[in-house]
Amino acid sequence: MSTVTVSSKFQIVIPDKVRKRLGIMPKQKLLLLEKDGTLHLVPLKPIKETRGFVKGLDTRDLREEGDRF
Repeated sequence: MSTVTVSSKFQIVIPDKVRKRLGIMPKQKLLLLEKDGTLHLVPLKPIKETRGFVKGLDTRDLREEGDRF
């Protein structure tokens, strides 16, 4: 787990280990989601990169819609 500090300009730096593990590049856009007082940063991927990522997904044990993020 990593800790970041918010600067006086309300900026944060994503730690190097996290950037490398997630493949985050300079100028890449991140989606910021807030739910129940928690912030989530989700890297946006180009549409072409996501093609086929759910192939073979087993949908039998999906959560109820109310339990989803």
